[in-house]
Amino acid sequence: MIEPMSPFHGVMECMAAPATATARPLSLRRRLGTLIRLPVGVGLVSWRYLWRVTALHRSEEVGDRRDLPPPVPTEYVDERSKGLADGAGPMFHRCFSVQIQGSSLNPTDLIDAIAKNLNAAAPSEAAFFHKTLGCEGVVQVGDEYLVQMPGPWDGPVRVVHRDATSFRFGTLHGHLEAGQIQFSAHNDGGLLGFEIESWSRAGDWLADVLYSRLRLAKEIQLNMWVHFCLRAAAIAGGRTEGGVTIRTRGVPEDGGQDTPPLDTAQLSS
Repeated sequence: MIEPMSPFHGVMECMAAPATATARPLSLRRRLGTLIRLPVGVGLVSWRYLWRVTALHRSEEVGDRRDLPPPVPTEYVDERSKGLADGAGPMFHRCFSVQIQGSSLNPTDLIDAIAKNLNAAAPSEAAFFHKTLGCEGVVQVGDEYLVQMPGPWDGPVRVVHRDATSFRFGTLHGHLEAGQIQFSAHNDGGLLGFEIESWSRAGDWLADVLYSRLRLAKEIQLNMWVHFCLRAAAIAGGRTEGGVTIRTRGVPEDGGQDTPPLDTAQLSS
């Protein structure tokens, strides 16, 4: 049985850390391990996608300014932050959602359980969360993680929002993408709902080629977050109802035919 945990659990212990604490660097051994896992990780992700039996309900459409992310609090923006304005290519607003049947957890319980160990939900061959700043076993605003992925990029992120039923990461420089991603739970018509929502652009021109041109990184990302949704259902002690829904709204860099261009002020959120 999963023990519910308050989003403020461990706060007193963490308050002992100095306000000027810096992120813990990863060892050379861990970095070499990521490089070695690259071809294996890509292969396993592809195999998992091809043989997945869960129903995936996918839709793609053109987005607009309504797809912009919530602003990041100014106190959590610094020279290491990587906002949308620092990225390249179109912006994608993506939602991965699942309904969970038979769970005894409420939304707060589920988010606390996921926050306690992000790697319990993440596919190990595609992403591994190393906490580099903050206390283990709890997600708090200001905490930082390095998400190691099968590719030449690390994925440094900072927690920029946390409440009882959600937490949100903002990307830092060095990440494959530029933007934000949020994990949340809610009551959904008598079922427990879980959702991953991202607002992001490619982090640079090469990532843009892999993501929006060749679609390789985009499909790996899709499989990764689908897996995360299914694992969230398992952590909740329930089963998925109706598969996983994936909605993608792409906002072209130039705004598209019916959408005015996104200006720098908007993209800096």
